[in-house]
Amino acid sequence: MGRRSTYSLKTADAIVHWIAEGKPLREFCRQNDLAWSTVYDWLEAQPDFAVRFARAREIGADAIAAQALEIADTPVEGVRTEIGGKDGPKEVREDMLGHRKLQVETRLKLLAKWFPQKYGEKTEHTINGPVTLDLKGSDVHG
Repeated sequence: MGRRSTYSLKTADAIVHWIAEGKPLREFCRQNDLAWSTVYDWLEAQPDFAVRFARAREIGADAIAAQALEIADTPVEGVRTEIGGKDGPKEVREDMLGHRKLQVETRLKLLAKWFPQKYGEKTEHTINGPVTLDLKGSDVHG
């Protein structure tokens, strides 16, 4: 991993752009010889960068959601080998549906964890029957 640790507006701008594209921070750091922990140090030391980074994360989440939709909508042909027939192994060309499904599900699960208000499952609580509120001893005055 890299050892460069001096904050640079040019590098910060590049990181913000990268994250807004929905790409992983660690990949940026590998490609730019920068320790990912350094970026987290910058986030603590540079409030403006932290605000821009957080906004880029939100934009990047939308990019990841768009990727999931594109993956779901785009068939990808692959080769599957069937073994055990009379004539030996046989190659079958087909849509790599299982792989695409995994890619989509992984992205959606991560988005639900990272941004539950926007991408998480909506939950609704229904109460059947009468509701009684006991306000004795509370700070509610009425």
